[in-house]
Amino acid sequence: MTVEITSAAELTELLGVPAPRAAAKERTTLHERDRQWLAASPFCLVATAGADGTCDVSPKGDPAGFALVLDDRTIAIPERPGNRRADGYRNILANPHVGLIFLIPGRTDTLRINGRARLLSDAPWFDEMMVKGHRPVLAVVVEIEQIFYHCAKAFLRSHLWQPETWPVDPLPSRARLIKEVEAPAETLTELERHYGPEYASTLYV
Repeated sequence: MTVEITSAAELTELLGVPAPRAAAKERTTLHERDRQWLAASPFCLVATAGADGTCDVSPKGDPAGFALVLDDRTIAIPERPGNRRADGYRNILANPHVGLIFLIPGRTDTLRINGRARLLSDAPWFDEMMVKGHRPVLAVVVEIEQIFYHCAKAFLRSHLWQPETWPVDPLPSRARLIKEVEAPAETLTELERHYGPEYASTLYV
């Protein structure tokens, strides 16, 4: 039998209520420890939703500290060259609400930020986000509405940072995946050349 949850009351009855500390941990401004976390984090996930509710989650990675703190309630995330789909950015234009999760390699807890975002194509502080001489052409500015630390259970269950538990890669190379799944016009040899050793040299151009 399939049983669907259709109300918040049913959900609460099933899961229970959060412990007082969990319910009260939300804040609206950056603590000094939050600033230190952002300075140490090289990776975050950015979740957005369009006006029609369709969702997108985009990974963002750069040298640690890439998320620039503008003030106690505002951070900025630079855009780097990518595939130009801009799915999340299009969502932000229609619906500014975003959710961010900042990771630090080896740490099993995470820093979560929820807020309202806007897109800027320039600002005086863009120079502070340069990497290898490349200045971003776009930044996401997030006005913080909620900030809190998330517990370690998901990372502990998944053994994410424990290399000894990692399986032998069960999937083919990225080039072969693209060729098999997306059926592009490029040959497999051309795709392997594109995603070969020189690929890393294109990260900021």
